[in-house]
Amino acid sequence: MESWDVLIIGAGPAALRSAISCADEGITPLLIDSSGIGSPSGYAPISGLAASIDEIDSKSHTKDTIEFGGEHTNPNSAGRICAEGVPILSELERWGLNFRRREGGLPLTNDIPGHSIPRLTGCGDSTVREITKLLEEQAIKRGIHRRADVLPIELVVDNFQIRGATVLNIQTGEIYSIQSKTIILATEGYQGLWSTINDGDGSGLALARNCGIKLEGMQKIPKHPLTVKGYNLHIPIDILGSGGRIRKENGEDVGFNEILSGESCVLDLREIDKNSRVWFTQTASRIKDRLGINIFKDVIPITFGIAKTTGGIPSDETGRAIFEGHTPEGLPGKLWLTGLYSAGRCSYNGMHGANILPGNLILDDLVSGREAGKNAAKWSKTTQFGGSKLLENSENSSRKKIEDLLSTKEGITVGQLSNKLTKIFTDLNGNFDSAVFESTNKSIQELKKDKIRIIDKSLAMNTELSSAIKLEGLIAIAETICISG
Repeated sequence: MESWDVLIIGAGPAALRSAISCADEGITPLLIDSSGIGSPSGYAPISGLAASIDEIDSKSHTKDTIEFGGEHTNPNSAGRICAEGVPILSELERWGLNFRRREGGLPLTNDIPGHSIPRLTGCGDSTVREITKLLEEQAIKRGIHRRADVLPIELVVDNFQIRGATVLNIQTGEIYSIQSKTIILATEGYQGLWSTINDGDGSGLALARNCGIKLEGMQKIPKHPLTVKGYNLHIPIDILGSGGRIRKENGEDVGFNEILSGESCVLDLREIDKNSRVWFTQTASRIKDRLGINIFKDVIPITFGIAKTTGGIPSDETGRAIFEGHTPEGLPGKLWLTGLYSAGRCSYNGMHGANILPGNLILDDLVSGREAGKNAAKWSKTTQFGGSKLLENSENSSRKKIEDLLSTKEGITVGQLSNKLTKIFTDLNGNFDSAVFESTNKSIQELKKDKIRIIDKSLAMNTELSSAIKLEGLIAIAETICISG
């Protein structure tokens, strides 16, 4: 049985930054993910990075974050993470990120709704892609071990302490266990409920939920206001800082509120200058290919959509995963599921509240990833490996689970079940109040009665099987949303 001090599950900026922190603490982690290496660089761009470049301190950034997120925002988390904006930006610059620049050489900042002053910076519509590539380079320099096409099936826990995980090698079909002192969950969110599994399967949340972690912060689902109507294509908010304008169909300039309230609006990018257009060629190409629209000559019909989600594994400032339990004295309290950390989109520290202030999502990825990696590495130096028998049992139960999936002869296909789930959530049409969630939960319970029938019965390279496992987790997350809502 192979053993690693730190096992990181994920592939995006939070996972990569966690791995870098581990290595800098003297611990070489293993980084695994069910997708291929480099796949996170293809994530849809949402916005750049928020940092208080032109401010004395981050107090105004914190204030804007709290006001934008509403009553669900944790002021302490907001203050702590906003204060890291400039240090994070400086680190990325030192590693070679090519920011948009202004006269004088400083990173260009954009004036974006929600921010009281220009604060959003980045690389146009390539910010996530460029940051991911940069972090991958840093991971390679540190000799960090990575494995693609490895799907986690189950976390192994012994008396509220992590002992490792059981995984499926998608290429070979092999099921095996990885013993580890600590695990960092740094996976994508669960926005795949509104589109496809590949857009965000929420696997980290599902793994934690199965360990008894009560997911939090899922009462509100943030809406992205620049979504191409009818196509689920998301346009980065940064484009508004380069001359883009939101308008009603009669030409009147409006803001986010009109879109979020359901009014018919268009995005007008015709006044963007040539120097700015080169930073949004990825967006122009995507819309040209899908709609046949030249975004710099024609207006784009837009609505709101679900591009990214918040809420998930409750975590403290060190990244430790927290659950409701009892102290040694028998008193109720928040306890650490020892050895389990979370970071990024699957983690919940309360920073974002009901809405994500533009630029805060990638900032939170990098800060939470850094802290989780640093603290997981330190903890791993103080503890020992254990749970060999439990890992062996987990392997056997995982094999049985997969055998049962493959042997089911009646039921519906993965695609059919996925389409049913997506329809349930898209039919909500942005209405996320408690009464709607109650009726939606009834639909989810009916959906759970459907058995999944897998057509491909092989183990090797069976992407249908891996999709089925992810889909089961996504359905469990859907149920959690409805209950918490």
